[in-house]
Amino acid sequence: MPDKTSLSFLIVGDIEGRVGRTAVAKLMPQLRQELNPSLVIANAENLAHGTGITTKTLEECHQAGIDFFTSGNHIFRKKEAIELLTKPEPIVIRPANYPEGTPGQGHRLLTIGTKQVLIINLNGRVFFQEDFDCPFRALDKILDEYKSTTLNAIIVDAHTEATSEIIALGWYADGRVSVVSGTHTHVPTADTRILDQGTGYVSDIGMVGARDSVLGVDKNVIIKKFLTQQPFAHDIPEHGIVQFNSIFVEVDPKTTKTISIKRIDREVEV
Repeated sequence: MPDKTSLSFLIVGDIEGRVGRTAVAKLMPQLRQELNPSLVIANAENLAHGTGITTKTLEECHQAGIDFFTSGNHIFRKKEAIELLTKPEPIVIRPANYPEGTPGQGHRLLTIGTKQVLIINLNGRVFFQEDFDCPFRALDKILDEYKSTTLNAIIVDAHTEATSEIIALGWYADGRVSVVSGTHTHVPTADTRILDQGTGYVSDIGMVGARDSVLGVDKNVIIKKFLTQQPFAHDIPEHGIVQFNSIFVEVDPKTTKTISIKRIDREVEV
């Protein structure tokens, strides 16, 4: 149980399709009781059968206990995303470094009790087809926007493919934000730590998806693609053992520094 004077965050990796949403519904009540987080955040870009979001899938996970959602490069794959992103007080944001004029918000200030928590979503540029703006400069711009605001925690979801890019971004943000946590690759990394200036960091949280798969997709489909070099529709398993990857972070609201960070990894049969 976290110290009541601290802010605590359960940050969940990419939720992959129906099987991931079902696992969230099964595990979240237990995790909320066990950890008593101030806020639960998850990456939502793969909610709807592995790509994009819909009103139904977002609400399903919200009702299951996820308070707020970040996303990534797949966020606009479903038309409903624009409506969800442009609500007056959206519970989902898109990467802030999409080009100017893109629908939605790339960051959001949330009030938790008497505390102010800034959530920032960034997307990497290395190995992405989209022409994103610089995530480093986008972060600078957002932090400058809030320089006169008293913040108690700053959480950054960095949706990146290359480990070099997310590691560099972590060091770049060290001491200026509370947490930099990577999403996108669906592979949990073992480098959870607190950086020199007090920023909690992990290169990739992982996913909530089928364990015996290739990044949440039916393994036989992906193997066939590699063997034949032909395109096949991604089939998302809907039953089996699901891996649930997340991190639990405690932040000192007076300094915005991370006090502790640890992996929370579970498995559940769906």
